[in-house]
Amino acid sequence: MVYVMLGTGFEEVEALAPVDLLRRAGVDVQTVGLTDRLIYGGHGIGVQADITIDEMDLTSMDMIVLPGGLRGVASIRASSQTLEAVRFAWENDCFVAAICAGPTVLADLGITDGRKATCYPGQTGNMGPALLEERAAVRDGKLITGASAGCAVEFGLALVDALKGAEMAETIRKQIVIR
Repeated sequence: MVYVMLGTGFEEVEALAPVDLLRRAGVDVQTVGLTDRLIYGGHGIGVQADITIDEMDLTSMDMIVLPGGLRGVASIRASSQTLEAVRFAWENDCFVAAICAGPTVLADLGITDGRKATCYPGQTGNMGPALLEERAAVRDGKLITGASAGCAVEFGLALVDALKGAEMAETIRKQIVIR
């Protein structure tokens, strides 16, 4: 199971593009509302989450995904349950993924220390000792990070690659006609 965490003010493209691509690849994905089922993103788009954080089953988790959006990231930081879920994922060999400002939460938790990562360019000073790369998406073992809303599709394809392999990621890439 992949859990995509939705806090109030999340960046809609960074959450929904990966969800769409993962579902196209046949991955079980649930969006998780941190405070309720109906969560509003940073641009006022309401998204009906599949479950609330209280309904998560951490033992079924293969991956946790943190979208960006400064207010969304602030919502994640304010949710002790979300931070514990991220720690659980990392300590139990699940994939941990974040995009835009989201990787700064992983930096706060020490997950990116000494690992290759990327984030929104204005957030690089908040990444601690991560080995930053200027790419759309970066994978370092079970850690996957993305740079920005404009990189959400590449980030989503990196998630598909991690869970379903390069061939499936390429199949999805061709289906959505990236040029």
